[in-house]
Amino acid sequence: MSASDPNIRPARPVIRQLDEGTANRIAAGEVVERPASAVKELVENALDAGATRVAVDIAAGGKLLIRVTDDGCGMTADDLPLALSRHATSKIDGSDLLEIRSFGFRGEALPSLGAVGRLTIRSRAEGFDGAEISVSGGRLGPVRPVAHPRGTTVELRDLFFATPARLKFMRSDRAEVQAIAEVVRRLAMAEPGVTFVLRDVTDGGEGRLLLRADAERGEDAALRRIARVVGEDFAANAVPVTAEREGLQLSGFAALPTYSRGAAVTQFLYVNGRPVADRMLFGALRAAYYDFLSRDRHPAAVLRIDCDPQLVDVNVHPAKSEVRFRMPDAARGLIVSGLRATLAGTGPRTATTLAQDTVSAMAPRVYQMDRPTPASLRMAAAFQAPMPGLAEAPVARIEPVADVMPGPLGAARAQLHGNWIVAETPDGLVIVDQHAAHERLQYERLKSQADAGGIAAQALLIPVIVELSPVDAGRVLAVADDLRRLGLSVEPFGGSAIAVRETPAILGVVDAERLVRDILDELAEGGQGVVRARIDAVLSRMACHGSVRSGRQMRGEEMNALLREMEAVPGSSQCNHGRPTHVVLQLADIERLFGRR
Repeated sequence: MSASDPNIRPARPVIRQLDEGTANRIAAGEVVERPASAVKELVENALDAGATRVAVDIAAGGKLLIRVTDDGCGMTADDLPLALSRHATSKIDGSDLLEIRSFGFRGEALPSLGAVGRLTIRSRAEGFDGAEISVSGGRLGPVRPVAHPRGTTVELRDLFFATPARLKFMRSDRAEVQAIAEVVRRLAMAEPGVTFVLRDVTDGGEGRLLLRADAERGEDAALRRIARVVGEDFAANAVPVTAEREGLQLSGFAALPTYSRGAAVTQFLYVNGRPVADRMLFGALRAAYYDFLSRDRHPAAVLRIDCDPQLVDVNVHPAKSEVRFRMPDAARGLIVSGLRATLAGTGPRTATTLAQDTVSAMAPRVYQMDRPTPASLRMAAAFQAPMPGLAEAPVARIEPVADVMPGPLGAARAQLHGNWIVAETPDGLVIVDQHAAHERLQYERLKSQADAGGIAAQALLIPVIVELSPVDAGRVLAVADDLRRLGLSVEPFGGSAIAVRETPAILGVVDAERLVRDILDELAEGGQGVVRARIDAVLSRMACHGSVRSGRQMRGEEMNALLREMEAVPGSSQCNHGRPTHVVLQLADIERLFGRR
């Protein structure tokens, strides 16, 4: 009889209780994915212990050695065996899993690490003798006395030696080091009052310093820590964010839209001080900037949400990297509205890196043999100075009109190549892309009209007939009511053609067919079902058609009026596609171009 005979049932599987070592190795697969995961757990333990200094040493990307030393409260000899038991923790008492105010609380990290590596803990609590305990592949050793300052040192060697199959999934040492550094950076920004040191000791000795962030104090401690960890450029181009909604408080720093990145590498989000990688929160950050950035650019921000622990559940992911809010819409809305209000108040300000990039692109390469001496520079400056009593020649082709009081963007002096407005400020120059700037201003006007109840339309004397494919015609006609509220009236004209009878009055004379085809592109990208959510994107397409075109000659009054409006309208520092509308050059930047500094 065939073994596959359906009348023959296999033996009933037996339910077995897994031994503790196997259970720990399974738990380690969830908690410790890679060396960076181990570093995260150990550093969080140090912070929960009240450490003011945390030192991390690694070797071979953390595969051979991870050593975390802290000056926290420490443990006694009686505490050590318990610390290596599953689900043993000092962080919570188990009565309320929503009242969590510490990084750790599961009691899984140390026994999991001891199950897959060679783990040694040395510690001393105030008023007690130092003690040491080791565990290798789940086999626990005895507690021994050891000399140790107050605090704890956890040393993990040969990670995953007990589960060698996991080693095959490790990345290169360099990639693992980068992942570890990222973990330490995120935790360092969460705790600016703690000193963090990260070293690579693969080659022995003191090793190579990868990160050092000394403890910061004072009101601007968070910003100084961000400048140290993320970079001075971010700190110089970030604005403070504060907002509150339904028991949630948002704080932190968001970069100007013109300081955007090609990838989401400068986005740091925290919930009650805990670094999180929550898709809902990152999506809210992206949504807050969508009106300021092109689709291929990413915002930069360091944001923190604080709330009562009862309003957020951090026990939804083994690595505690995701959270679940009791009111998710409130959390998302807080980020979107808080950031939008902040960005709207930045005025005509662009990233300082734009000026740096401009100067770098324009500066000639000076070789050391060609570099002038200080004496020759002084002599050249003397010859370039105006002769005494000689009136200076006019330096501007266009003077501002008398009643213009220059603001931050200065007074228009010239228009170059029919597109670039050059304005003079008390301490430098401003170069404006007239088309990009006017496009943004038109866009903001259209949005204001749409929010106020609809955009005024102008009837065309002769309707414009646009021949489309049946699919495209269906797309446009499906949203005809939405487009009518935006001042664009379309209707069927037989076959797959449509007739455009009205266009937005604010745009003046426009190419109606081109406008329809541009809107079609936007609908194709967003889909008909989300047209209402993409109203601003459609308005952006419209604004482009009504803005000042490149090549148009502008009078001085027109240029100055454009500058004043840019100063008054939020978001005017970048066009609808995320590009900067102007670049500010300080006198010091210009002097460097000519070797005066």
